[in-house]
Amino acid sequence: MNTDDLIAQSRARFDHATAKRVLKEKYQAKLLFAYNGGMWCAGPELLTLLQAIPVEDEVVILDLYETPVKINPSELQYLALGRWQEQMNAWLLEYETLSKNR
Repeated sequence: MNTDDLIAQSRARFDHATAKRVLKEKYQAKLLFAYNGGMWCAGPELLTLLQAIPVEDEVVILDLYETPVKINPSELQYLALGRWQEQMNAWLLEYETLSKNR
């Protein structure tokens, strides 16, 4: 293996790592959504919090900007889980395409 091959390999690895980071940033931004006057990030933290809340009509929790917002936990959980699954599936498809091109 000569130096040109090594340089080409290192560039390909660097390009793949950069593309992977950009892909992560893209889909993390798509996890943000508004609900009932608050901003939320669909993810494990929010979903776990909503799962832990007893079944009630309305509760007050803090949104992304530390603002107290009155929400319906089951409704917010439904929206967050739907957003999470949609974006994770799209992210996986793009990641698999990126990995094949590597």
